[in-house]
Amino acid sequence: MMRAWSLRRRMMLMFCAVVGVLLTGCFAGLYILLSREVHTQLDRQLLEAARPVISDLVTDPADEDDVNQLNLPGEYFELVDSSGNILQRSKNLPAGVLDRGAIPWAGSRTVFWTLDQRGRDRLRLAVIPFRRGNQQELLVVATPTLTADRTLGTFRGIALVLLPLSLLVTALVSTWYVGKSLTPIATFTRHAERMTEQAANSNPQELWQPLPVTTPRDELSRLAETFNRLFDRVASSLGQLRQFVSDASHELRTPLSVLRGETELLLAEPREPKQYHEALRVMDNELKKLGRIVEGLFTLSMADAGQLRLASDPLYINEVLEAACVLLTPLAQTKQIAIERELNQDCPYLGDEVFLRQIFVIFLENAIKYSPQNTSIKVQLEATGRMVSIHFGDQGIGIPPEHHAHIFERFYRVEQPGYSEAKPGETPSGGLGLAIAHAIVRAMGGSIDCVSELGAGSVFTVHLPLHQ
Repeated sequence: MMRAWSLRRRMMLMFCAVVGVLLTGCFAGLYILLSREVHTQLDRQLLEAARPVISDLVTDPADEDDVNQLNLPGEYFELVDSSGNILQRSKNLPAGVLDRGAIPWAGSRTVFWTLDQRGRDRLRLAVIPFRRGNQQELLVVATPTLTADRTLGTFRGIALVLLPLSLLVTALVSTWYVGKSLTPIATFTRHAERMTEQAANSNPQELWQPLPVTTPRDELSRLAETFNRLFDRVASSLGQLRQFVSDASHELRTPLSVLRGETELLLAEPREPKQYHEALRVMDNELKKLGRIVEGLFTLSMADAGQLRLASDPLYINEVLEAACVLLTPLAQTKQIAIERELNQDCPYLGDEVFLRQIFVIFLENAIKYSPQNTSIKVQLEATGRMVSIHFGDQGIGIPPEHHAHIFERFYRVEQPGYSEAKPGETPSGGLGLAIAHAIVRAMGGSIDCVSELGAGSVFTVHLPLHQ
């Protein structure tokens, strides 16, 4: 049944139950301590009253009327022999109140006792053994417990009033405090529901509103900060996903349209062999672009899922880098671009040769693509300590500063005057090259730096950790 209740009601009920048990325990403990203290005071009073009487009896054993002559208000005395026979009784003690059956016997030890009388006040007794001459006798001292009972009764009455009142106040305070404490959570819930409803129909960045953070060290404020980071990432991811789908569909639409157009053109009427050859060359170029886009998307999806499988084979990075430079040399020669490399240092490494070559090819292709004719590309390898750095420097058109933060995003291109994506001899990358390189390097535990000056060229540096 409690599971069907709201969190507010359960917290309030639990809080009241715990406080009620604690208050009941406290009142019970105080009552027990007060009762013990009251009876201790009575016992001390009885001993103080009995001391001079016993002293007088021991000093003058022949006197047979010491106790009979006592008539102290609120104090009763009775002298009993070892057989339980009453020898003397104070004047103010009614007969039959302290009979033989009402007197506890404990040898030579003082005994305290509470006697309940029907129709009379309760009495607190002290049975004190002592020796008078050669005989063992008992002095019974009694006093009414009316004052002590009234004190304890007053305390019980106060407790019976304060306990429900305390529970009522606790319930009111807990209701207010629990409601106030859960208000931020209710705000979080409404905010999440609103974002869920609007996410499908609106731009996530437009509907995103951060939750208020009142006290930075408060648990709920830290929860709000966590929600803010979560919502920010969700909004960013949704925006990137929509942008990615839009860009991917745009990139795939172009080669597909070209392929469909070329196919329709070839099937429309018979063509000369030269025309077929030209159409097939265009179709081959578009198919290569489609293939690279699909392969790049697959690599990025595996990297995003953390399932990019990297081999750990012994190799030399300088040899893999040299092979990539040799592979791209013919493409560079078509633009009279020289690839200058400084790879004299042997650099042993444990890694995936295929992915390493792909990274190097991407940076070399980009350097060739964005460099003018009759320039050079400098490739350097530098191993220091536990890190190896590979520098790719070109003398190309450079990257404007406002684009530096976006160059590793998928399908992101920097539109530059005088630059055309499709150049003879170049394989279109589909706008995924740097994104793929960044994902692979990050999976290898490395990083990429970029230093670029508009009109002077760019230097990309790949940092990879050396596994000793």
